[in-house]
Amino acid sequence: MAALEREVRPLIRSWTSRVREHGGRSFRFFEKENAVLVCAGIGPEAARRATEAIIMLYRPGLVESVGFAGALTESQRAGDLLEPQEIIDAGDGSRVDTGVGAGILVSFRAVAGRDQKARLARAFGAQAVDMEAAAVAKGAQAHGLRFRALKVISDEASFAMPAIESFVGGNGEFRTAAFAAHAATHPGLWLPLFELARNSAKAARALCARLEQRIRTQAGAPTSVSQLRSSG
Repeated sequence: MAALEREVRPLIRSWTSRVREHGGRSFRFFEKENAVLVCAGIGPEAARRATEAIIMLYRPGLVESVGFAGALTESQRAGDLLEPQEIIDAGDGSRVDTGVGAGILVSFRAVAGRDQKARLARAFGAQAVDMEAAAVAKGAQAHGLRFRALKVISDEASFAMPAIESFVGGNGEFRTAAFAAHAATHPGLWLPLFELARNSAKAARALCARLEQRIRTQAGAPTSVSQLRSSG
């Protein structure tokens, strides 16, 4: 489970793409060997819907939330990987222990700017923040499935994230063309966006390299994607 395709593009460019429906919505799944990936969209609601879809259509044994996260400590740099042991929902304070990894990831309902990151770090003692992992974790728990997360830092603690909430559609999609038009008329965004694009590309490469390594390690597992698909 990722939010946006750009987070995992280096990984899935050669995977099989398949559109399937669940709950009256269409989802694009990417399949290879014994792995399936779906780009849910931005935010917890989009993640919740896509989690339910991938569980019901593929019956996986493990659900994993992957993608970009913002750093909450000054020591973290773009491209650093985090496999958190604990996922905290900042909205209700609920916690999920993944049983693996180390550290804390907090899921917040909106894109966290510099000041919000500092507040989250103080409140939860977390190392990174995302928007979707807690929703994915709850979906996996509801079906009695194993859950874990792998996140990569795309924006550092001191980075001032541009406001993007108004460019996120109702299904969690990012309205790229509208945001590009907005940025074109606001020169103050150009340097931060250049830095964010550079760091995001670095983060995507690091994340996808680790995921590719995992998939190769698990290639001998008995359950293939075709078996997962038919079981659904």
